[in-house]
Amino acid sequence: MPRFVPDSRPISAQHPIAEFYREEFLKHHRCLQQQRAYYSESAITDVEAALSRIMSQLEQLSTKDNAPQLVSSLLKKFDVVTGLSAWSDPKQSH
Repeated sequence: MPRFVPDSRPISAQHPIAEFYREEFLKHHRCLQQQRAYYSESAITDVEAALSRIMSQLEQLSTKDNAPQLVSSLLKKFDVVTGLSAWSDPKQSH
């Protein structure tokens, strides 16, 4: 069964926006890994496949005129699954 493997390329000075987005998606992946026990293996596999697909296309996505809106929309969709924004939002801590 394939596992998500983060891209290990060095950070590109030519595409700092793509690298920023890449790190945001990696944060969602790490959060997902911490929640593995709460999801079925098929759900994890599906989310990891989607993350891999997006990560492989980040350079191209980052060059689009609507890149901020497009990537923001994708990040919000992953946030529905991982709940990462609630974890990292200081207003949510007790």
